[in-house]
Formats: sequence, structure tokens, C-alpha cells
Amino acid sequence: MNEPASPFKGKTGLQRVLNAAGYSWAGLKAAFRHEDAFRQEVFLALLLVPLALYLGETGVERALMIAAVLGVLIVELLNSAIEAAVDRISLEHHQLIKRAKDMGSAAVMIALANVCVVWVLVLLG
Repeated sequence: MNEPASPFKGKTGLQRVLNAAGYSWAGLKAAFRHEDAFRQEVFLALLLVPLALYLGETGVERALMIAAVLGVLIVELLNSAIEAAVDRISLEHHQLIKRAKDMGSAAVMIALANVCVVWVLVLLG
């Protein structure tokens, strides 16, 4: 009765942490390799994070600006994961599939708008 739900869920301690890090790295590589939007947002982050460190006057300002940028990458990864899972299930046109993909896209758009709002508020004080 105490069997894990998945054969991949049995690890504990340091081995679990190492496995999780490997899976995370594989996910980042897959997103970078297969998702144009993720690559574009990574390049944007590579520009904006150092800029935030330079332009932010306090640690809180820098943290807010960087967190907003990293939020875009997080949302894009989740959006890409949803799209990959949905495409695995079916490539046929279906209203629910369209709705799921559109909602993921909307989440990315809101995350990008959040970057703009946070940066404007921080920079204009």
C-alpha cells in the first residue's frame, strides 16, 4: 500500500535532489532547443538582469526587476509544457485544446506586461 505512484518517485535525500536537478536541466535544455519564444526571452533576460543590477538603486528594486524578468521565463516554461502535453494527446483541432493554448499564451503576455509595469514603476520612482 505504500508503493509510490510512479517508479520514478522512490528516491529520497540527496539522490532525489540530484535527480531533480538533472530533470530541471534537461527541461531547460529542451525548452531552449525547441521553443523559439523561450530562447528570445532568455536573451532578453541576459540583457535585462545585468541592466537591473545596474539601474536598481536598492536591493529591493533590483530584486523586483529581476524577479519580474524571471517570472516571464517561469510562465513560458509552464506554457511550453502545457503545449507539449496537449500536442502529445492530440494534434487535431479542438476548442478545448485551443482554449488551453490561448490561456497559456495569455499568461505569458501578462508576465511580460508585469515586467513593463515593474520596471516603469521602479525606474520612475
